[in-house]
This record gives sequence, structure tokens and C-alpha cells, in this order.
Amino acid sequence: MFSIASIFSNNMVLQRNKNICVWGCADDGTVVTVSIAGNSAQTTARGGKWKALLPPMQAGGPYEMDICSHRGSDGKHIEESHKFFNVMIGEVWLCGGQSNMELELQNCKGGREILDSLTPDCNVRFYYTPKCRMLDDELFTAEKNSGWSEAGKDSSAAWSAVGFFFGRMLAAKLGVTVGLVGCNWGGTSASAWMDKQTIADSKQTVSYIDEYEKAVRGKPVELQIREYDEYFKYHCEWNERQNELYKKEPDASWDRVLEVCGECKYPGPMNCKNEYRPAGLYETMLMRVCPYTLKGFLYYQGESDDHKPDSYYKLFTNLIGLWRDKWGDDELPFIFVQLPMFRYERDPDYKHWCKIRAAQMKAFRTVKNTGMAVITDCGEFNNIHPADKLPVGERLCLQALKLAYGMDVDAFGPMYKDCIFRDGGIELIFEHADDGFVVKGDKPGTFEIAGEDGLFHSAEAEINGDRIFIKSDHVPVPKYARFDWFNWTEVKLFGKNGIPAAPFAIGDPDA
Repeated sequence: MFSIASIFSNNMVLQRNKNICVWGCADDGTVVTVSIAGNSAQTTARGGKWKALLPPMQAGGPYEMDICSHRGSDGKHIEESHKFFNVMIGEVWLCGGQSNMELELQNCKGGREILDSLTPDCNVRFYYTPKCRMLDDELFTAEKNSGWSEAGKDSSAAWSAVGFFFGRMLAAKLGVTVGLVGCNWGGTSASAWMDKQTIADSKQTVSYIDEYEKAVRGKPVELQIREYDEYFKYHCEWNERQNELYKKEPDASWDRVLEVCGECKYPGPMNCKNEYRPAGLYETMLMRVCPYTLKGFLYYQGESDDHKPDSYYKLFTNLIGLWRDKWGDDELPFIFVQLPMFRYERDPDYKHWCKIRAAQMKAFRTVKNTGMAVITDCGEFNNIHPADKLPVGERLCLQALKLAYGMDVDAFGPMYKDCIFRDGGIELIFEHADDGFVVKGDKPGTFEIAGEDGLFHSAEAEINGDRIFIKSDHVPVPKYARFDWFNWTEVKLFGKNGIPAAPFAIGDPDA
């Protein structure tokens, strides 16, 4: 019963300058030897599993990796031998999150043109963690058929666009091969990527578990699976009807879609086969690639937790802590995307995305070794999947260069730091604005002020170096202020480096 974790394959990238963890399954007592580039490690299987640690190595390659199993410490009686070819030592990052991290290179702005000229010379490689809902034969088969791929017109089409743009820039800056581990699924809550205990341990997040347990109460596993399979068949047919409608009527409204296609039952029954269940993809995806040695995490998520924005800070920071714990490094860099501007045309501005952005900013401020890419200007009105992923990936890369590699790069746009209440207005003090601001439009964004009554009014803004003074004739004694505090608004205030000023609120934003 000897096996090697599926993430180890030809074309893989291993993390430089760190102990490299290699693991798999074997009968107890089986001795396993792992060798690469003149380095080797030996271990003995216990509890049906084995794990070997190779010593740190410098960037380089291509190399061959040999993994052998045998009985006896002398290693003379090899039972199985596996070779992996074209292995590189470089930088490895995990790309986690939901659909905007998942969005494929072939579907992003300019993606087709990039693919037409893409070759392995760009020094980016990708492993896509198989997307399976349960720990079953489907998953094990998918893992056997998985593997690392080099960059190319066909091989890179389904790569994460955000991940690719990040990796391409990082490889060029560092001069090493960059490996990306795609581990994402559209529509998922952060709770899908955490274990049940971590979710349940906080009163702010336990509702995710409570709601799931209520949904499955009294339903045997077989019934849950049958209900989900019936839904999935219906949903696939529904999607076909929807696609046909959009071919004929590209601007069809949602009411028109429902009229023609019937009820949309997405996301289906919440049960043991639904990918959106809490702790589901943590088990079937994340833990299947843990503890592959990484430089850090990239994360783009939050959209699917907008129904519980007040608990997102706790949910998100607990996820960061959990992932670091499982990889055995509580300082592993964690770089994430702050949500862009977005609102569906049919919806009022609920301002719940404002709260998610605020929770993300708070996480950046309070959790060590985190980086945050501000992309408010990269959203699209009425489109939750904006197509231009180039600036997203490159801003994540700037954060990585600064945080993880200690390079002196201009990674931030203006961020609110402090304020002074004076002269019937508020003087806002920013960091990362030493060179001043750039205004794209007729005014520098949407500043608002409120007094004791909590009613917000639009404020005039005057820029003076790295400070902005805001004031409203309707608010003689200001108490609260906020900037770009909308799910969707036109972004107009930027730093000289082209990165937008991050949204913020002073005092209670719901006052």
C-alpha cells in the first residue's frame, strides 16, 4: 500500500531555502527514501503514513526526484521506485478563494492573446487541486489524473488568471521558477475552507455550523447524496436553458431568465455533498495539498460571506490562523485581495461589501505578516466577475515583493491613518501618500460627513499634500466620516503609483 501524495508529479516546483516536506501512505514499517539534486531524506511509515523532510536547497533545476520504498534500513531491497522529471526549485504560492481567484486565464481580459504566445519560458507552473465534493472514488481518481503543468497555450487555459499574472511578474522579478497551487472554488464561503472545530469555537461564526446541522438533521447520508444529485442534474439542465436564452437575448433581465428557464435552485440542498457546506472543501481540497512546502498564501474571497458581514473579521482571521497552523508556520505570509466595487443593477446598495472591505482592512492592520491588495477600481457594475485580472495579480505581487521578499517597492496606495477635527470639518491624514494624490474625475471620490444625528451628507474635499480636509455645510459639528462607503461607486482617488485610496470609516459607519 505504498503511495505518494498526488501533488508530487513531473514538472513540479519545490520551495527553495526551506525544508521540503514530501509525504504519502504506506504499510507501517516501510522505509521511504526521497532523493533530489544530491540531497536525500529517509523516513519510516507509522500509522499508515510517511513524511520525509528534504534539506533546504537553492533555486535551480531541472532535476529528477527519486522516491523509493523498501524494507530494512539498508535500502538494498527496493519494493517500489518512482521518478519525477523536470522538477524545479523556486517559489511556491497557494492560490485560495472563490470565483475571482478561480476565473480562468482563457476567460479574462486579454487572456486569449496571452495564451497564443505563452511558452514554458515564462517560468510559471501550476497545480490545480482536484475539485471534488466528497472524499470518495471520484476524488481519488481525479487525484491520480492530476499533475503539475508548464505554461503553454493549451496547458494554461484553465489556470487562475490572478495567479498567472502574479506568478509571471514574480518570476520576472526574482529570476526563478514560480509554482502556483490552485485551491479554490467559485461561490464558496470562507467557512468551506476551515475545519468544523475552528468555526464552532467562536460564537460569531458558529451559526455556519448550526445552520448546516439543522439542514441535515434526520437525513441519512444516502438521502442527502440522492437529493444533491437530483438538484445537480436539474441545475445543469437549467444552465443549458439559461445559456441558450442569453445567446438569443444577451440583455435578458433576471426576471426574464426565471420566466423562460424556470426556478433557479442554486446553490442546492445544503448537505454532505454540497461544496458550499462548512468544512467541506477544507477536507476534500485544502488538506489534500497540505503540508506542501510554500512561501505563502494568496487569497481572493469574501463575496459569498456578504450575508454575514459583521462576523467576517472573526471568520477570516481564524482562517488565516488555521491555515498557518496546519502548515506549521504561524508567520507564513498571507496576502489577500480587498473586495472591489460591485453592485447588481437590480439591488439597492446594502453596504454589506463595505463591511467586508472594512473587516479585510482590520485583518491587514491586526494580523502579522499579512498583505492586502486594494483593487476597488477593478470592479465592474452589475458583474461580480470583473474580467481585468492583470492589475489584481500584479498588486498581489507587489505586496509579496515587499512583505515576503523584503524588496523596496511601492506596493500601497493611500490609506487612512488618523484625523484632526478642526474648523467645522475633518483633516484626514494618510500614509503611503507622501507624493500626494491623483484625482481621476471632477472630485476626489465620495467623502461623507455626519454629525450627532448620524445622517451622512456629501462633503467637499480639499487636498493638501498627504492630507485631505473635508467639510459639509450641512454638518456644522462633524462626528463621523467615511470614504467610498458604497458597494459600488466610481473610484477617483489614487496614489501617484496608480493604486486607489482604500475605503474607510471614522466612527460608526452605520450611524
